[in-house]
Amino acid sequence: MPPAAHQPIGQSPVPGLAAIIMAAGLGKRMKSKRVKVLHAVAGRPMVLYALDLADRLAGAGTVVVVGHQGEQVKAVIDARGAACAPAVARGSAKREKGLTAHVGRGAPSTPSILLAEQKQQLGTGHAVMQARGAFLRARGAPASAYVILNGDTPLLREETLRALIRLHESRRATVTILTALLDDPAGYGRVVRRGVEGPVLRIVEDRDATATEAAIREINVGTYVVDGAFLFEALDKLEPRNAQREYYLTDIVGLAVERGMTVAAMVAPSAEESLGINTRRQLATAEQVIRQEICARWMEAGVTLRDPATTWIDHDVEIGQDTVLYPNVTLEGHTTIGEDCVIHAQTRLTNSELGAHVVVQDGCVVKDARLEEGVTIGPFAHLRPGTVLRKGAKVGNFVEVKKTELGEGSKANHLTYLGDARIGRGVNIGAGTITCNYDGVHKYETVIEDDVFVGSDSQLIAPVTVGRGAMIAAGSTVTQDVPPDALAVARALQVNRPGWAARRRVLMAGNSSKTPSLKRTGKATKRSKG
Repeated sequence: MPPAAHQPIGQSPVPGLAAIIMAAGLGKRMKSKRVKVLHAVAGRPMVLYALDLADRLAGAGTVVVVGHQGEQVKAVIDARGAACAPAVARGSAKREKGLTAHVGRGAPSTPSILLAEQKQQLGTGHAVMQARGAFLRARGAPASAYVILNGDTPLLREETLRALIRLHESRRATVTILTALLDDPAGYGRVVRRGVEGPVLRIVEDRDATATEAAIREINVGTYVVDGAFLFEALDKLEPRNAQREYYLTDIVGLAVERGMTVAAMVAPSAEESLGINTRRQLATAEQVIRQEICARWMEAGVTLRDPATTWIDHDVEIGQDTVLYPNVTLEGHTTIGEDCVIHAQTRLTNSELGAHVVVQDGCVVKDARLEEGVTIGPFAHLRPGTVLRKGAKVGNFVEVKKTELGEGSKANHLTYLGDARIGRGVNIGAGTITCNYDGVHKYETVIEDDVFVGSDSQLIAPVTVGRGAMIAAGSTVTQDVPPDALAVARALQVNRPGWAARRRVLMAGNSSKTPSLKRTGKATKRSKG
């Protein structure tokens, strides 16, 4: 089954190549309390897209440089499955003083994902410096080369990065940069060349550019491949001689040129792919692009989408062959759907597991639930966390289920609430039934054993157990356990009063004829109370 987006191209990681992911910035233009790299695209934080690329490219491990909300970023990485055991790395360089590197390992002998902290935001060069301590503690020596990525580029493709690495190797370059051509390059660093298409001389940041340099359309997108022996030596020589008083990573290009080393550059296949996300508008654009890719991949894998434009499928969703998705279906989180399922319109499934041949009718909401093979739900069913519907079970119109197991072949077809319950096989839950699980302080469990029939409009006051094969009469309020095969009737005795309705009709008709009419002034006289 293919991944939902950015499908790997089937090549191995590059030996000796390490990755550095810059994820320390707050992202002020996002106008958010949340750090930029934690904003989600297709249901997953942006930084995880960069981590996926690093996993597939870097054979020598990855360092993620965190800063603002570093603990939250670490938690996201941990949740992804990385083992990030913290340790302290004391930097020897003066600019690393006071900074902590958190080092973690995947396998015992091979570094996987490492974390380095940038406590002060002193520029991109300063951010990359923080990776040194983490790598040295994990490897004991620099890597042969480093690919430097940004944590806010979810559209960047593996094919593009592999082409950049091949160019770096074929040119025997010291520094290789990824660039893009923009009609409006304002805000980006300009790539200054000797002549129009000559060798790269330097990169000038937007605020430091002259009028001539500002007119250059080729911009630096912040993705690099750098020789391992050169990178940190060059970073140690950086000085904050710029308008921002920051250590610019881009200055290593000029240093390499001064030493007569080769600096290569490759224009990205599309500017859209290579640029980072800085605003909510750009976030929405990236969301649209990735969701279109996801829909296309699942259709290629044998899933029918009746209206791809209104179908939202998150990155980590998995869908079986010959499943049909109707318009306005939303599949979120780590939802897994089996083969030959039908998901009707206006339905939202979140972090749920559906077996094969499941039918979800219109307007259902399902979260943290498991539906086994052949289950049918809806329309307008609400399955809340902890719900398990066993094989062939059915949940119908306007039924809410929470933390409940509904047994194989059991049914709750209409207007029912089932909470904190264990329900066996072959049970029929009548319309309007409620498991009363909460007494205002504690919640209690209802147990309904196999082959029970629960009549309509019944209330089961937990904790209570209904034995196998028992029947609950309609309209009953059950407060005590029901033995197996018993009939439980828990309602007031019906009383019939002969002729009462006829006498009432006569009385009402008489009262109606004696009612005074309204005066012409529009005010009503007092009506008789009799």
